[in-house]
Amino acid sequence: MVNLTIDNKNIEVDEGTTIIEAAKLAGIDIPHLCYLKGINQIASCKVCSVEVEGISNLVTACNTPVSENMVIHTNSPKAILNRKRAVELILSEHDARCPMCIRSGNCSLQKLSNDLNVRQLPFTEYIIKQDWDENFPLIRNSSKCIRCMRCVQICDKVQDLNIWELSGTGLRANIDVSGYKSINDSSCSLCGQCITHCPVGALVERDDTDLLWDAIFDPNKTVVVQVAPAVRTAWGEEMGLAREEATVSKIFDGLKQIGVDYVFDTTFSADLTIMEEATEFLERYTKGELKDRPMFTSCCPGWVRFIKGQYPHLVSQLSTAKSPMQMFGSVMKSYFAETLNKDPSEIFSVAVMPCLAKKSERERDLYYNEFAGHDTDCVITTRELIRMFKTANINPKTLIDADPDDLFRDGSGAGVIFGSTGGVMEAALRTAYHSLTGENPSADAFKVVRRDSEKTGLVEANFKINDIDLHIAVVNGLANTRKLINDLENNKKHFDFVEVMACPGGCVGGGGQPIHDGEELAFTRSKNLYFLDKNANPRFSHENQDIINLYENFFGEPNSHLAHQLLHTDQYSWQMPNVSNNEELYYSTIV
Repeated sequence: MVNLTIDNKNIEVDEGTTIIEAAKLAGIDIPHLCYLKGINQIASCKVCSVEVEGISNLVTACNTPVSENMVIHTNSPKAILNRKRAVELILSEHDARCPMCIRSGNCSLQKLSNDLNVRQLPFTEYIIKQDWDENFPLIRNSSKCIRCMRCVQICDKVQDLNIWELSGTGLRANIDVSGYKSINDSSCSLCGQCITHCPVGALVERDDTDLLWDAIFDPNKTVVVQVAPAVRTAWGEEMGLAREEATVSKIFDGLKQIGVDYVFDTTFSADLTIMEEATEFLERYTKGELKDRPMFTSCCPGWVRFIKGQYPHLVSQLSTAKSPMQMFGSVMKSYFAETLNKDPSEIFSVAVMPCLAKKSERERDLYYNEFAGHDTDCVITTRELIRMFKTANINPKTLIDADPDDLFRDGSGAGVIFGSTGGVMEAALRTAYHSLTGENPSADAFKVVRRDSEKTGLVEANFKINDIDLHIAVVNGLANTRKLINDLENNKKHFDFVEVMACPGGCVGGGGQPIHDGEELAFTRSKNLYFLDKNANPRFSHENQDIINLYENFFGEPNSHLAHQLLHTDQYSWQMPNVSNNEELYYSTIV
């Protein structure tokens, strides 16, 4: 243990603890911009500089370990002046038109500037402006970038995709897409983790709220909106609601208030996904198709982009089942449209998602009878939903719990937990067990697949159902995924069924969720979903009465011809860019 003094407080911490973490343990928050514990501790911003007695120069708190009897002053005149100068220098290279910035009010640089009473800049302004494809789901504004390197480190260390790199030197130093590529030609999975870990507004989602507003105001469009399970865990964070207050039912009320015609819960189509995916898994397993390689889940579009870009030879192992978002859209453009006696083109299908990659998944084609278009017309993230509510001046305290509309009102606890890593696997196993035995297991029989901490990246488990031994894995985060796949390819591990979520913690930690700088809330949010599952009735997808009715009235049975037409997809119908180069890179890394 090391004894030291910080701002006249005597504390004892473990050897190797950095000054910034030691101060945190003492209840002292040292301002910073670039710092992310264990991920980005390069002291590029210099905002965290503090004064240490006996050392003439200031030291950076984020990467300087404490030493015995160290005496630290975090707010000495010298430290405060240096901090202010560092922020002023950063602002001189930053587009500071804050009122028009999407992160205004939730920007670490803006808060620091206000806290330090920065009112004018003593430095000449030098703003870098680069072109960007505004149609891509992820938008980068170079004039906002402060070169903190967080996006580079998150993408490298957590997602292992290396999309970003530092290019140039001096004043011309800038973050850019690696390998002199455009973002469209990169292997970006659109996980959005670079957005949620950016301290400013340099990285944001493409805003599609105007597209939805236009549809709402169009008298010829019937606007139907689905709300994903993970959205209910986070939307209240920016609306001043406690988690127990921020129900999905209040989202339904808010959507109706802004003019949406029909509102539904994506847990309905999550149950539909389970019916199709569990049936497909058992069929492929019994046919011996999974002896060498497992079947992978396919409901996470970030993961699908990853496997297509990094391991294209494994695409055949993906489930052909569409994601719940896509299945919902397909049902809206077919059965629902027919029920309303409307042409599919009159239905404007909207998805409120915690995910950036869903904006890309929306572009997949749908063909049904004479209709040729998309199953989903518009995707907005949780953050965009919040902005729409604020634009409409909706007071969250006045929202009431409203039911989803008829026809697709029911959802199971199994569908709810789709929003957390392990949820798809647990839901599928509940229904697979029923399919094999004719009876339900205990609803919590497979809860071992759940994440037990914020740091859990991989869960492995074995289950025996009748005479079948199932070996399954659940993985979240793409760096963890790459390690698992390489182990599979090198025959170090074998599984029958693998669930993959691109974002750490699953959809609850998605790139479209509310941003809390320096906080990782996925594990906390997932507890909300498991609470809802525990208190749900039913807790099994196959007991959802609306699902039962949909098969009786329309699809016939899971994996029927019509189900394959509308609820499944050809995983080879599109490719990621530069697949051949990535395939060569893959083979060179596993030898």
